[in-house]
Amino acid sequence: MAISADIRQALAASPIDLPVFHPVALKLTIMLSDPYSDLEDIVKLLNRDQALVANVLKMANSSAYMGLVNVETIRDAVVRLGAKQTSMLAMAVSQASLHVSENRLFNGVMKELWQHSLACGLGGWWVAQQTGRQSIVDQAYLAGLLHDIGKLYLLKALERLSQNKENGIVPERQLLLEIFAEMHVEQGCRIMEHWNIPPVYRLVVERHHAEQYNPVDSLTTIVRLVNGLSRKVNLSLNPKPFTAENIALEVGLLDLDESQCDKLESVIRGYSEVHGHGHVGH
Repeated sequence: MAISADIRQALAASPIDLPVFHPVALKLTIMLSDPYSDLEDIVKLLNRDQALVANVLKMANSSAYMGLVNVETIRDAVVRLGAKQTSMLAMAVSQASLHVSENRLFNGVMKELWQHSLACGLGGWWVAQQTGRQSIVDQAYLAGLLHDIGKLYLLKALERLSQNKENGIVPERQLLLEIFAEMHVEQGCRIMEHWNIPPVYRLVVERHHAEQYNPVDSLTTIVRLVNGLSRKVNLSLNPKPFTAENIALEVGLLDLDESQCDKLESVIRGYSEVHGHGHVGH
């Protein structure tokens, strides 16, 4: 099913301010990119949204993070997990709340997209840690989480367009996948530019499917690796089957051995199961 020129034009002209970033997530992204961000500012920001606070605390007290004593406040979470880790949890929780729709088809695809994005974020964090790239650990998480923001935007835009019967747009899963393949990178870059997301993340959006890119760009390399590997564990909206060649370049650039690749595969699968289910749409 080819994407008609009318659909492409309608999507490209859709409002740029569709809800693809939670307000708190947007501010956290900028705060975490600022080396002078104040810990107190992060705590105050999170405490403005009590629903968000409740879900962050739920996650902080989950089996993956459980300490000897439950955390009861965001400040407790910061003490136990650190400001960066707490902020990353908040990013995940806040963005998950946007991957929901009253339309059954869109809701299902949004949930799949969220599972994929979270797996890439957590997988990217693990790779950065394991390969000694401590300076970009937090960036790797956020880059993985946000690299497919163009797909969420397209889903929101197409959902709005389909509600207008005059457009004659009848969404089907195959059409969505073809629209993603053709348009999600350009629309993702458009969104990142509009919301003034730090350039380091915009570059990942632009390059995560590029045929050629700068091999020194470790952040893009990490996201390309986890993005490709997500297909192997069925956490991808990319319909193409996985082959080892899909990630061979990135594995070589990151100097990962076979055992590390196997571990990463289990990490992506396991982290998505722990963190993804039960948080989408809440």
